[in-house]
Amino acid sequence: MTVPTGTALRLTVFVGENDTWRHRPLYSEIVHRAHAAGLAGASVFRGIEGYGASSLVHTSRLLSLSEDLPVAVVVVDTEDRVRSFLPELDALVTDGLVLLDRCEVVRPGRRGQGSGERDEEPR
Repeated sequence: MTVPTGTALRLTVFVGENDTWRHRPLYSEIVHRAHAAGLAGASVFRGIEGYGASSLVHTSRLLSLSEDLPVAVVVVDTEDRVRSFLPELDALVTDGLVLLDRCEVVRPGRRGQGSGERDEEPR
């Protein structure tokens, strides 16, 4: 059973896989700055197909000429902490899309919470 732990703000930044910041992948720069800012967590997800403002479809299919696949950087923390990170993005993201979503955080519940141990499932 999952246990609700509160609300959070999810920041999603869509950029191209080949976008860079000072010769470093832009998605990597965003993750490292989020980490340095003390945000709770960040992950990068590579898309297999997509398009953006250019209306050019980028795909991972074998015969495609495009290698600039879409990338989503997802950061989750409290609303105040995420909003205070937004000025960092202003310096980094010139093309792309930035989304903010309120979300609810849940964590897996434990069986036998008093002992701190999980009951094993039968095999």
